[in-house]
Amino acid sequence: MTARHWRRALLLGLALALGLAACGKKGAPQAPGPKDQITYPRVYPPY
Repeated sequence: MTARHWRRALLLGLALALGLAACGKKGAPQAPGPKDQITYPRVYPPY
């Protein structure tokens, strides 16, 4: 491969990695609303 092909492959890989790194949120998911009014998760009945 020529230097041109290596550069193109490197840029493509970098763009792919940065695109995937930008997806999603940081941290654990949290339920919306005040914490004292959140009813889920709750224990389900055993029947």
